[in-house]
Amino acid sequence: MTSFQSAQRVRAISVSEILRITDHANALKRAGRPVIVLGAGEPDFNTPDNICQAAIRALERGETRYTVLDGSSVMKAAVQHKFQRDNGLTFALNEISVSAGAKQVIFNALMASINPGDEVILPTPFWTSYADMVQICGGVPVLLPCSEAQGFRLEPAQLEAAITPRTRWVFLNSPSNPSGAAYSAAQLKLITEVLLRHPAVWVLADDIYEHILYDGLAFATPAAVEPGLRDRTLTVNGVSKAYAMTGWRVGYGAGPKDLIAAMAVVQSQSTSCPSSISQAAAVEALTGPQSIVAERCSSFQARRDFVVAALNRTPGLNCRTPEGAFYTFASCSGVLGRHTPGGVQLHTDTDFCHYLLQDFDVAVVPGTVFGLAPYFRISYATAMTQLEEACARIHAACAALR
Repeated sequence: MTSFQSAQRVRAISVSEILRITDHANALKRAGRPVIVLGAGEPDFNTPDNICQAAIRALERGETRYTVLDGSSVMKAAVQHKFQRDNGLTFALNEISVSAGAKQVIFNALMASINPGDEVILPTPFWTSYADMVQICGGVPVLLPCSEAQGFRLEPAQLEAAITPRTRWVFLNSPSNPSGAAYSAAQLKLITEVLLRHPAVWVLADDIYEHILYDGLAFATPAAVEPGLRDRTLTVNGVSKAYAMTGWRVGYGAGPKDLIAAMAVVQSQSTSCPSSISQAAAVEALTGPQSIVAERCSSFQARRDFVVAALNRTPGLNCRTPEGAFYTFASCSGVLGRHTPGGVQLHTDTDFCHYLLQDFDVAVVPGTVFGLAPYFRISYATAMTQLEEACARIHAACAALR
């Protein structure tokens, strides 16, 4: 028999390294190891009750059939309301797309717009799926390293130098996964001024962590900061992070109607409509009481403050204070070159993360996965008791190095 040969488009791509690390750590837990998993980007809170009740009522009304391909009119109206209320952006219903998660919105946009060889600028550190999705769609990821010295943020001159005649998209993720870095309106304005000079370049704003911002920082998104970019910006968001609805799988995007129509074609041949029940829940999330979002953000901030302080007390580690999301992105350069108690020398951030898991039962993700080393990402979207124990173990692990 002829063995299976995968398509060329996926041969250089594997399952998300974040998921692989998390799955391995969970397997160790099932085998009886006391592993603390700080890898997944998922709130530990339950979905708020009013949202769950909205889904139950939809079930009781029999709303279990297909909806419109890219979102029901009620769901799109809720998204329309959210953009107006939170961002001062006005979209018609045919400028809105609803999918099975924000990830699908991004994939649909790339599949609908990328031709072979088109370039997509991705500031790093970045969410790893961006580059893989670009490659699957035939594009070329152009990675722009954004150092800690620049706050893990893209600088205007850096963007200007990277734009070529093949540039199709620029991705901006604020607050960022994995760094937690966020752009103020003034910082975004400098980026949008560059983009105004390049009318063929489109902007994808991944705003999924919009409501998880700290220290009074006001959220900013490109289409609101620079209205001149509205007709070539896709603003992507969802209910997963702010409302603890990761498993409900609802994301949405808003942009020019021609792009949205092309994205609907892609979705029509893949998943079709998102779940009708999940849409009913998402309508309640976007239009119902919002106070719980701020309450949970306050809880995340307390966890952030604890983890950052703990890491900065640990020998060999240094952690910048993130402005948002629920991740720390700490440098481990100070431990590289040292030896573990077992005599193994740590050469890379991947080595360090492997050491933490194998010897101290803490699972974190190396910065290499996100395109910037030597760092490691902690997701502090977990109980404080778990964070306290994990940070104590990390401190002990670093103190044991020689």
